[in-house]
Amino acid sequence: MQPFHLAFPVHDLAAARAFYGELLGCPEGRSSNEWIDFDLYGHQIVAHLAPDHPRAKSHNEVDGDAVPVPHFGVVLSMDDWHRLAGRLRAAGTRFVIEPHVRFPGLPGEQATMFFLDPSGNALEFKAFRDLSALFAKQ
Repeated sequence: MQPFHLAFPVHDLAAARAFYGELLGCPEGRSSNEWIDFDLYGHQIVAHLAPDHPRAKSHNEVDGDAVPVPHFGVVLSMDDWHRLAGRLRAAGTRFVIEPHVRFPGLPGEQATMFFLDPSGNALEFKAFRDLSALFAKQ
């Protein structure tokens, strides 16, 4: 699988560096006074300084949860998902949607959690017991 690239707005590069680099453990790549590259599980994400960028406030209902739109994240192994959830809980992260299992017993069953970065960008990290269910239809 090829890595994806995502550029997204942040209001403060130091806060982005602490959140993505320290809390999430993303190695830092190139950077300037206006942006920072991070390695998010092998994918290139770039925090671009945009202090005046409006914050999105939309949600869609998914299995009883108000899922923030837009959002981004990574599909992890179940072990990595549990480790990340534990690290975030230990750090006192305020979850938009608490870590839990969505669609239990259905083909798309998945562990999921949502939280915001310091700039209000929504992130979702999920895991499947059976990765072949990633695109399974209900």
